[in-house]
Amino acid sequence: MSATYDVIIVGLGAMGSAAAYHLAKRGQRVLGIDRFSPPHAMGSSHGQTRIIREAYFEHPSYVPNVQRAYQLWDDLSLLSKTPLFLQTGGLMIGAPDSIVFTGAKLSAETHHLPHEILTARDVRSRFPALQPSDEMLAVLEPRAGILFPERCIATHLHFASQHGASLRTDEPVVRWNASADGVEVVTTKGTHRAAKLILSAGSWARELLPELNPPLTIERQTLFWFEPKSEPKSFYPERLPVHLWQIGGEEGRRFFYGFPDLGEGVKIAWHHDGSNVSPDFVSRDVTPDEVETMRGLLRRYLPQAEGQFRSAAVCLYTNTPDEHFWIDHHPAHPQVLIASPCSGHGFKFSSAVGEILSDIAIDGKSHFDLGMFRNRWW
Repeated sequence: MSATYDVIIVGLGAMGSAAAYHLAKRGQRVLGIDRFSPPHAMGSSHGQTRIIREAYFEHPSYVPNVQRAYQLWDDLSLLSKTPLFLQTGGLMIGAPDSIVFTGAKLSAETHHLPHEILTARDVRSRFPALQPSDEMLAVLEPRAGILFPERCIATHLHFASQHGASLRTDEPVVRWNASADGVEVVTTKGTHRAAKLILSAGSWARELLPELNPPLTIERQTLFWFEPKSEPKSFYPERLPVHLWQIGGEEGRRFFYGFPDLGEGVKIAWHHDGSNVSPDFVSRDVTPDEVETMRGLLRRYLPQAEGQFRSAAVCLYTNTPDEHFWIDHHPAHPQVLIASPCSGHGFKFSSAVGEILSDIAIDGKSHFDLGMFRNRWW
């Protein structure tokens, strides 16, 4: 097998676009392939905004990775002269024993991050747009804020191309084959060869790994934007942090998150509360019942935001059983790297994951401990 490229990347969303940039910057011959034309609205990396936060409630081990991601987003912003990040601060709100509150507090304390512990009264006083229940507590971290995902992906792809990467879009992959001397990727438009392969296809990962039948679920997530009905200035980004909530008890716990109004309305969405779907057969229409359910949530926790419905969008989570990332070599083919089933919380890390994938592909290792992201099922 004659390798035309050093690395082929299948999937040019959050992780794949960043990997293409970092690999090309280091002089690798890179081919990036995507079934759509990124940045697009068919996968997991659209909807205008994504939260980036440092006091990571999911696990303290994520913190060094997200700290590196912050630096790389800053570097990319400076390089492109494009604002990719807006610092607003962030609130993690829940009952005293909730995962959101205790996990964020643990990460902040473990890594000595600047933070404050606020009571519900404190939150209501300082951020009157938010109305937590009396028993709730919050971790306020000053470094959290907003990434602009479509802009981030477009910027990574632009500079990947500037460094010589070849990018092929609207080209679905049919299959891939590995041999002792490389990989072959067959698409609807041709056959491509490389020494190594990175699979970062998000919700299409299962289709590209039929021999593994990975235990991934694809979850339909709906994003909503509402016009504030009163006190619109309280939703300005200089007055309202990004916020992530856990509500309900142990048996009925639910998560939702929100953003300040950046001009398109107040964005609000459930986190891990959607139906399981196929990525090729998912309803992109948002029903009136879904809008009314979200209105009920706003009435309780952000009552001033419950004005005119502006718009909605559907995106996809690709979930692993433990909701941690999957970044590892294929168990049978060491020249194949798998990345990006990120369980709905991966975008913020993508600048760093792109660098990690580049390091592994070129140097055979990463400076970060990736133990919790390796294959847990074989």
